[in-house]
Amino acid sequence: MVEKTRSADELSRDEAAEHLRALADELEDGDQATIRTGNKAVDLRPPESIAYEVGIIERSSLLRGQRETVTLKMGWKPPSVSEEAE
Repeated sequence: MVEKTRSADELSRDEAAEHLRALADELEDGDQATIRTGNKAVDLRPPESIAYEVGIIERSSLLRGQRETVTLKMGWKPPSVSEEAE
């Protein structure tokens, strides 16, 4: 089963930074992270070690002008129920 949740918004720089800080706080605070996106909250269980990737694209186009994009990607396999009991 695959379930995707996405939301897109236009935020101020301060608002975008606040969203990133909230995500960082959730990752640091314990065994479960509640990530809010759009009108949904998703409970995740990241382990101590996670895969982390940053992608940056810089584009220049005569018609569209300059554009910069940053993509953050994190992935992990959540601990199984038996691993959590240990």
